[in-house]
Amino acid sequence: MRKTLIEVAAAILLTLAAILALAPGASASGVMITKAYARASATPGAQSGAAYVSLMVHGDADRLVAVSTPAAKMAGLHKSVLVDGVVKMEHVDAIDIPAHGRLQMKPGGYHIMMMGLTQPLKEGDEIELTLTFEKAGEVKVNATVGGVAAGMN
Repeated sequence: MRKTLIEVAAAILLTLAAILALAPGASASGVMITKAYARASATPGAQSGAAYVSLMVHGDADRLVAVSTPAAKMAGLHKSVLVDGVVKMEHVDAIDIPAHGRLQMKPGGYHIMMMGLTQPLKEGDEIELTLTFEKAGEVKVNATVGGVAAGMN
């Protein structure tokens, strides 16, 4: 009986591990990234694009200090701000995430700005993003390219 219980428990744990391994997103050193997506290019000649992620820090506070992608010559952290009734984008050097905190990048807020796209972003494609944290280091995640207005719902 005891052997059977151990075998059943082991099977359950292996099943849970397999499910978590197949879940979209990435996790490293206490940082979990989910809901990674980019917006499709509005025109075939578009040179810039935006990507978004949701992330959670499962331990001490950390800082997102850089981002890169092979999909563009340059990528940076940006936020949208309202100035005199006009929404503008500003580059930010880093984004602080409190201990056990969350950050949800979304249109109209924090986002990853990609400049010098290597090719237009097409709906259904995937791009790789590398997020660099002050403590957790580099975390890679694949972002699905959604429609031109992805994330607006």
